[in-house]
Amino acid sequence: MTSARAAQSSAAGTADPQTASDGNNTDETVLAEIVVTATRIPQSSFDLPVSVNSVSQRRIQEGQLQVNLSESFGEVPGVSIQSRQNYAQDLQLSVRGFGARSSFGVRGVRLYSDGIPGTMPDGQGQFSQFDLGSADHIEVLRGPFSALYGNSSGGVIAIFTQDGKPVFEGLSIAQYGTFNTQRYALKGSGDAGVVNYVVDAAHFQTDGYRDHSKAERNIFNSKVRFTLDDLSKLTLVANAIETPFVQDPLGLTRAQLAADPRQAGTNAIAYNTRKSLSQEQAGATYERQLAPTDDLSLAVYAGHRDTTQFQAIPKSSEALPRHPGGVIDLGRTYSGADLHVTDHRSISGTPLQITAGVSYDNLDEARRGFLNFVGDEVGVQGALRRHETNHVYDLDEYLQAQWDPSERWRLLAGVRNSIVDVSSINHLAPVGVAVESGVRYRATNSVAGLTYRATDTLNFYASYGKGFETPTLSDLAYRSTDGSLPGLNLALKPARSDNYEIGTKAEGSHWRGTLALFYIQTHDELAVQSNAAGRSVFQNIDETQRRGLELGLDAWWKGGFTGRIAYTYIKAEVVSAYETCVTLPCHPTLVPKGNRLPAVPANSLYAALTWRYAPVGFSITAETLGRAQIFVDDRNSDAAPGYWVENLRAGFEQDRGVWHFSEYASVNDLTNRRYVGSVIVNETNSRFFEPAPGRTALLMFSAAYRDRAAAP
Repeated sequence: MTSARAAQSSAAGTADPQTASDGNNTDETVLAEIVVTATRIPQSSFDLPVSVNSVSQRRIQEGQLQVNLSESFGEVPGVSIQSRQNYAQDLQLSVRGFGARSSFGVRGVRLYSDGIPGTMPDGQGQFSQFDLGSADHIEVLRGPFSALYGNSSGGVIAIFTQDGKPVFEGLSIAQYGTFNTQRYALKGSGDAGVVNYVVDAAHFQTDGYRDHSKAERNIFNSKVRFTLDDLSKLTLVANAIETPFVQDPLGLTRAQLAADPRQAGTNAIAYNTRKSLSQEQAGATYERQLAPTDDLSLAVYAGHRDTTQFQAIPKSSEALPRHPGGVIDLGRTYSGADLHVTDHRSISGTPLQITAGVSYDNLDEARRGFLNFVGDEVGVQGALRRHETNHVYDLDEYLQAQWDPSERWRLLAGVRNSIVDVSSINHLAPVGVAVESGVRYRATNSVAGLTYRATDTLNFYASYGKGFETPTLSDLAYRSTDGSLPGLNLALKPARSDNYEIGTKAEGSHWRGTLALFYIQTHDELAVQSNAAGRSVFQNIDETQRRGLELGLDAWWKGGFTGRIAYTYIKAEVVSAYETCVTLPCHPTLVPKGNRLPAVPANSLYAALTWRYAPVGFSITAETLGRAQIFVDDRNSDAAPGYWVENLRAGFEQDRGVWHFSEYASVNDLTNRRYVGSVIVNETNSRFFEPAPGRTALLMFSAAYRDRAAAP
């Protein structure tokens, strides 16, 4: 995603935060945030007309389990990431309300891992390949400029693997926590001159908070960068993940939640609901400085993902003639490439940067469905009931420009043209029904932003952009809940949005703050029309609006104290809705005007205070998180109440020659509050609620070895 020149600047911008200390203050907030997602070249986030944050390696790893993004994303305003306490499903993620409706996986938000998309061309994505143990930082881009990443870009979350340091380092980690949660990791890194490398492997397992929620995960991640000459570099990345057996406790009804929040959902144990997956992917990025003013970057990638999931759909429902079965078997092969060139020049003595590029992503999906019973035995794979081949590709061209006409002004603008093509072949189609179907979506989206530098420490900005989100393969899968209308739901239209933002960024000698106000108008947003028999039929809503503000504040003081506050207010609601004719006969929409969008809290607050005492290597962090209620479905039929929780973590670090040791302990939900952490949006049988575990504890021990040649 960056050029050779950019990579050098980026590395400089993400230096070890301890180099910027004042004796006791060693927190990363002292450094300016250098980001690349907004412009594809390293820039200080302070001078850009965008909302973008960088979550540091220390925040991701220090005293954390390093399994879920929800551990460290509370500090990012505008983003809601909740752990479902269910490793058979992904985290519940939304960015300014985009993606909140997803009942599994991630949609409406673009995901990237070292430049490799974690979001497929249809807009559906997964976090599973994100290796937090080897992360250098994670960038979160929100607002209009997210549209420059194409389909389903309500926001962008990109993880970047660390570089190896000048000498070999080896790290081992052992963690143990509540519910027999365990994680073990090994990492090696170094720089041998022309070769820079990082290799990380980790094993995670837990018995889970709820009944029937055991999980196991193995992950491997590596990055090797070759310096080919003074002008070019080649970076190879490889990633693999395996979850051989993960139990799915399902959601709970309101009555089940009140009776026993730790119980598994209806039929979860009887049908042994579970999921297994394996994924392998690899990529290469070639970066070259073509001329003193021109850089080229070419990235290619390929991967394969197999997923098998056993659901708790009753035999009586699966007996319907065209029901696809309660066992989902997916085989996905994906690949793609991105080529862009960046030109640096001046116009009348003012700097101008132009980036032009093209990207292509391809997905081939083999989708099969089986009955989840054989005779009287349930929870086993039965007869084949669905067999189709799906193909999706996108082809995009994009252009971005950044111009500073004076010391006071910065103009950033871009445009992206996107084609998303979806086709499907039904190998079990009834006689007389077309076996092949498809649809093509097109969009040309433009963005523009302006920064005014009022002073050296105060900026004002404004931006606007258009975006779009296509239906995913899951959204298109059904035209009716009883199977009477087979084939893809080609009546669905892509959602299209207009995104406005104004804001200010300010900083002083010991603080940094941002304030953003946003307004988003979306037409044809996707929502559930009907649920039954394990199927969801989707429809388009005429118009929705999101209005809100985001506030972020970092501060640091002498004596080793640092503080963070992140606050988000968002009013996300249906402005108008119309009747949609997906099935025959038509029936009124289930999304009345004025309803709030589900799973979007109106208010969210994160606050943290850290004290570091460098002489003994001690640190302690206290944090609090608050969230308003969230509705469980488009009809707003029920809601999960809001809550406050408090967390505490502390630890010591010691240097012993070539060895570095650390010991951390953390306690989450200190007051053992009982609350619902996330919801399954629009769940068929009103099993919406996914309870949080209450008070939990984690111990972490690590030992790092650094080559003696580099020891102090």
